Amino acid sequence: MRSKLSLKGSLTALVTPFKNGGIDEEAFRAHVDWQIKSGTKGLVPVGTTGESPTLTHEEHRRVVELCVQETNGRVPVVAGAGSNNT
Repeated sequence: MRSKLSLKGSLTALVTPFKNGGIDEEAFRAHVDWQIKSGTKGLVPVGTTGESPTLTHEEHRRVVELCVQETNGRVPVVAGAGSNNT
């Protein structure tokens, strides 16, 4: 059974760092950890500032996966769901 999600305080819309044309996973993990250590109460990967219009669907999933892995339950993760389409 899932517990009810409780959101309180600020949630940070994360940037998605890139290196050599791809997601910089190491920098992203470090950014997630820094945000948590700085006191954010939740994270929003691939949200308003996370480059969602420029990511492939696989990259989008990967960024969310990395965020969930790195938070390791320390704060809630609210995945951005925006995408370009016609």
